[in-house]
Formats: sequence, structure tokens, C-alpha cells
Amino acid sequence: MSVGHHFWYIYNRQSSIMKKKKNTAIILISCPDQKGIVHKVCDFVLNNNGNIIGLAQHVDREDQHFFMRIEWELEGFSIPDEKIGEFFDTLIAKKYGMNWALHFSNTKPRVALFVSKYAHCIHDILSRYESSEWDIEIPLIISNHEKFRPLAERHDIPYHYFPINRENKKEQEQKEIELLKSEEVDFVILARYMQILSGQMTEAFPMQIINIHHSSLPAFAGANPYKAAYLRGVKFMGATAHYVTEDLDEGPIIAQDVVSISHRDNINEMKRKGRNIEKIVLADAIWSHLNHKVLIYKNRTVVFD
Repeated sequence: MSVGHHFWYIYNRQSSIMKKKKNTAIILISCPDQKGIVHKVCDFVLNNNGNIIGLAQHVDREDQHFFMRIEWELEGFSIPDEKIGEFFDTLIAKKYGMNWALHFSNTKPRVALFVSKYAHCIHDILSRYESSEWDIEIPLIISNHEKFRPLAERHDIPYHYFPINRENKKEQEQKEIELLKSEEVDFVILARYMQILSGQMTEAFPMQIINIHHSSLPAFAGANPYKAAYLRGVKFMGATAHYVTEDLDEGPIIAQDVVSISHRDNINEMKRKGRNIEKIVLADAIWSHLNHKVLIYKNRTVVFD
């Protein structure tokens, strides 16, 4: 190795190490609003030698309900990682009647993708995965069509084909659930998966399935919603990403956005804009979920910046 290449190697290795994020702990909290919660939670971190790097809170004034997200660096923290939850529950959570969840930033989520025939969302997700924008594992892709098997193979991701019809739906979904459990999947992304999930699937992964749909629903339902929207002369197209419940498209909303539509836009241009906003909104929702920024309350969400 030449001197120049040696220094290039050392510089890039050091840069990579410096850029590597420190492991952090994140606690999400939801409870009735009371005095002193922020102070107590911060003291719990600071008194145990933690360095707080993120703190956000919100109070629902109508219900007098409190929400909080706190993140701190674990280097030098006096409580072992495996004991943090136990200590927090005993010292603080029980006293304030908290619903809470503890997460660690160095845990890499295992994510399953469901897809049918639309390409835009699956390509966008795999691009973000391949570029390491998202620090996730994708152990499998499930589809009710064979269309994207070559794409999965290019990314070296196992592809599972489950043809579904009215007669076999329950049986096929049970097989899918067993497969997801065996692969220890943490959550599921419906990348324009054109099947309605039954209660057995949503019960197996409660608030762990994210879906996307365009804003033409429910106003312009049917086989050709874009044409119906075009004929109505709509002035915007949008998309909604939400957690999946048994009630179709009624789960807690994580992210939404819109794009303007002009009288100059024909149906194909509306479709292009619609597909673009769908993949952007879905990606935003996934990012918030991955970074533990979402709290669910009464079929609504608090999504911290």
C-alpha cells in the first residue's frame, strides 16, 4: 500500500468511526397530565449520568393528557441497558400512571414488505434501504403476485408468493403470520399492497403495520379514482400514511401531504403526481416510526419532530 493510499485508508476509517452514531435510549411516555413529570424524567436520566440529546413534550388540553419523548446517550450511563426499563417503571412510571415504551437506537428493526403490482413505493423503499438511509433489515417480501420476484432477487431478499382469493384468504393470511413470526419481523410496510387485511393480521401486529392510500379515497372510490377526480376538477392530490386496523383506512394517521393540481394536468400527470406524493408520505411515516417519534392515543397520533 502506497503512503497516499495508506493515509486515505486511515482518514476514511476514522471518518467512518466518527460518523457512527452513539447508542442512545429513547423512552416514549403517555399519561394523565400532572405537575413535575418533565422534571422527574429528566432527573432520572441526569442523576444516572445520562446526556440528554432530545426532549419533546405535548399536552392534549381537552383530555388533559401528557405525551413525551426523551432520548439520551448511553455511554457512561450508570444503569445497565437491560435494567433501565425496570428502574424507570419502579421509580417513575408507576407513580404517574404512565404508558411507556423503551427503545435503543442500535437495535436494527426487521421489516417485512407487502406489495402487489404498483412499483413506485417498493422501488423507493428499496432505494432508501440499499443506500443505508434507513438502518433496517428486510428479511422478506410478501406478494399476491409474482411481478416483483426479480426485483427481490436483485436485492437478495427472499420473496414469498401468496395468491389470495375469497376462498383461501384466511388460510393464506395465517401462513403469512406464521412466516412473519418465524422471521421475527418487527413491523410491516404495505407498499401499495392491494389486499384488505383481516382482523387476524392486525391483531398479530397491532399498530405495527403501515399503509398508504391516496386522497381520492373515499370521495372518489371505484376502479378509476383518478379519472373520477379529473372529471370533478380537483385542485390537489394527496396521500395518507397510517397504521392499519381492521377498519379499512381508519387507523391512526402518521403523515399526510398534498400536491397542487392544475387544469393543465391530464389524468396521466395526476397519476404521476399522486404516485410521487404517495412514496414521499409513506417514507416520512416510516422514518417517524423507525425513530420512535410516534405516540398513539385514541386513534390519533402525536408525531414529534
